[in-house]
Amino acid sequence: MMSNEQSWVAIERFFDASIENVWQMWTDPELFRKWYGPNGMSVPIAEMDIRVGGTRRICMEMIKPERTMSMWFIGVFKEITAPRRLVYTESMCHEDGTLISPQSMGMPEGHPDITEVIVELSEVGGKTRMKMVHVGVKAGTAGEGGWIQAFDKLTGQLEPSA
Repeated sequence: MMSNEQSWVAIERFFDASIENVWQMWTDPELFRKWYGPNGMSVPIAEMDIRVGGTRRICMEMIKPERTMSMWFIGVFKEITAPRRLVYTESMCHEDGTLISPQSMGMPEGHPDITEVIVELSEVGGKTRMKMVHVGVKAGTAGEGGWIQAFDKLTGQLEPSA
């Protein structure tokens, strides 16, 4: 039987860090820049107006000998319940914030123009449980791989001795 349900990227991680520290990694632009993005990509710009309706603008770039590849994302914070829940939209854009089609950036047909990231944090046995769902990015895609690599970097920031 065919199912119409979409299988979005959903990743759960446990961190040996306080819920407040994990929250800060998501909401402090300077800390966010240190871990966000897949391996090989840096985040030179992260701007966040942390309030419902506030915007976020992120630039990821990969520097190669022949050229620098930049990817810009813009979105709006939809829900902020510190330090437990963060919901924001994300769209690909030009540097000035003008939206561009995901297909023009090499994303597969059917990739939505606007996706939604839901981050839920909870305290479990002295650790922080993070569940992240990226609605609009299908499981098993490069998008999921990028998140996994980013969360490995996040672990390194939260647990320097790990």
